[in-house]
Amino acid sequence: MSTGGPAAVTAAAVAAWADAAVRALQGLCAELDAMNVFPVADSDTGSNMLHTFTAARDALLAADDRARESVGTALATMAHAAVSAARGNSGVILSQFVHGLAEACGDRPELDASGLAKAFENADSAAASAVVRPVEGTMLSVLHAAAEAAGRADTSVPADVASAAADAAAEALARTPDQLAVLAEAGVVDAGGRGLLAVLDELAAVLSGRPSPARGDFRFTPRGGTRASEAEQDQQPWEVMYLLEEATEDAVTTLKEDLSAIGDSVTIAANGAGTYAVHVHCADIGAAIEAGMRAGKPHQVRVESLTGAARPRDRSGSAVLAVVCGAELAELCQHEGVTVLDVRAGHAVSVEVVEQAIDELAADHVTVLAASRELTVLAEDAAERARKHGGEVVVVPCASPVQVLAAIAVHDPERRSGDNVVAMAEAAASTRRGELKRAEQDAITWVGRVAAGDLVGFADDEVVLIAPADRPPAEAATELLDLLLASGGELVTVLLGASAPAGMTEAVTKHMARVHPEVELSIYPGGQTDSVLSLGVE
Repeated sequence: MSTGGPAAVTAAAVAAWADAAVRALQGLCAELDAMNVFPVADSDTGSNMLHTFTAARDALLAADDRARESVGTALATMAHAAVSAARGNSGVILSQFVHGLAEACGDRPELDASGLAKAFENADSAAASAVVRPVEGTMLSVLHAAAEAAGRADTSVPADVASAAADAAAEALARTPDQLAVLAEAGVVDAGGRGLLAVLDELAAVLSGRPSPARGDFRFTPRGGTRASEAEQDQQPWEVMYLLEEATEDAVTTLKEDLSAIGDSVTIAANGAGTYAVHVHCADIGAAIEAGMRAGKPHQVRVESLTGAARPRDRSGSAVLAVVCGAELAELCQHEGVTVLDVRAGHAVSVEVVEQAIDELAADHVTVLAASRELTVLAEDAAERARKHGGEVVVVPCASPVQVLAAIAVHDPERRSGDNVVAMAEAAASTRRGELKRAEQDAITWVGRVAAGDLVGFADDEVVLIAPADRPPAEAATELLDLLLASGGELVTVLLGASAPAGMTEAVTKHMARVHPEVELSIYPGGQTDSVLSLGVE
């Protein structure tokens, strides 16, 4: 039985649908947040979907007349805004639903029933391809059922296609607890699927000119048990999102693999114009951002805690712990207002010592910065153990003391903890490293043979310079600086090791003033014993 309605979907209908869907999500927001138990029970599905679709609607309202010339341009305008504003798993998938519709429309002025069915099919494909590990019983299952029903609808009326899709979505939504145990245990259907159903109902209502049907709240008596998502939440305590530009398709494929290796709930959504919305739940914020930097240019980074509800009452505030080697470096970090664990100052280097230092801070949120790869691995093990005592602990990946200093430099006690972590991780990751060391034994490297006692220059762990043992260290240091600055740089930080000879500061300062006068230079005593000096270029 036909529901009636116009023979084509127009740009005006798209605008009316966008407004109606936002109002529907506003009414359901609290309910969807309360129903949210998968992939983690962080109570934000309704808020995320509302934020995403509101941005899409507002973009269309603010656009010029050209964006409302056709159904294709109207949907494309919404899709670009939805991807850029997408929050959470549900928001990313919702943005891909809109993007898929827009992509199928192209520049078509209107959409008939057959075109709408094909648009649903493309939206289903776009959303599914954005999720690295699809799970049955989620928003994707609801969308897939809707798309299949739209394709089966034998009608020339777009409203009938939309109604068939919405009805099938409602049936699929009711089945989600049978497909996903965590839903059955909580006594709810999938929250994202419920929000999608509301969006589909409003499309059918706008096209048919009739009110959307009353669907009920889809709640039932829970079957009991322990929510699997709570265990996941302990393992993956952060939701990391950012927009990615200048990434090739191959780079995006690699990014999916990289993020899947460090976390779950990985989604990467395209807007059709070269921008991707990246989402992952993980324990290592820095690694998620670094993966994005390898793929392209990440920006608008957002980090949200997935474990806020589990914070103990006897902890408060946030703190930064720097794990370093060297009294001078420790003093330098302390001067910047962070707590320091100097593992050379009478402390045994062990997971237990670092764990104890984290616990003694008694902070609700602790960010750990460790001055070498080895100390970072140690800190990650300690952080994993410390999280079991309550509070949030994040280790920002660092491989050098200069990266620790770069991270501390951008820390702002007035900012949210998550924003501070993002800023510090970006600062550390964007700092190129250099080190000048004395070789302890003979060796063969990519740039030549090394004899014990020779000076060896490293750039991000690669040997780039070998100087004979009798060469003045200051000359080797300035040559290493020139190599690092060959690819650019605005700020150089030099940490002098315990073995740095007298006159090193003066020699480096004169060289920089003569050869690189445009670069800002900072030199500090570090006291580290594993290198003559450490360099950082930003």
